[in-house]
Amino acid sequence: MFWFDKHNSNVLFCDNRTLEPTLLSNGATITVEPDVLVDVTDLPFPDESFWHIVFDPPHSTRAGANGWMSKKYGELPNDWKPFILDAFTELWRVLKPNGTLIFKWNEMHIPLSEIMRNIPPDIAACKLYGHRSGKQSKTHWVCFFKTERGRNVNG
Repeated sequence: MFWFDKHNSNVLFCDNRTLEPTLLSNGATITVEPDVLVDVTDLPFPDESFWHIVFDPPHSTRAGANGWMSKKYGELPNDWKPFILDAFTELWRVLKPNGTLIFKWNEMHIPLSEIMRNIPPDIAACKLYGHRSGKQSKTHWVCFFKTERGRNVNG
């Protein structure tokens, strides 16, 4: 939803679903066409494959399978804590040393502080900066930097 050029050849768009063009009640159309269908907790890429990763998981735990929010953004699993832990672990595995991981989170149902408690501590310690955005400042962008050692930028 935030890419300037959704067909940029430098970007690999991954998702765990596809969605044919779907008309919403407001007249907008949603299409989900990933380059690669993946499970973010079990990525099909070798270790240290990417310099830059943007992780924008679903934020809602109760959008309903047929709701427009669920169609547009997907839905966070009910058992989201192991999902977040496993996703960050796997994303960190495929991130190159000196690479950046940008995490986008909206506090629709779960506060960022609770999400951060479920990120592996060695990865959470690598957060550099963040920014709040949106009409109610509920969307957070957090940047993580993987050092050559892959650990805390301060240690």
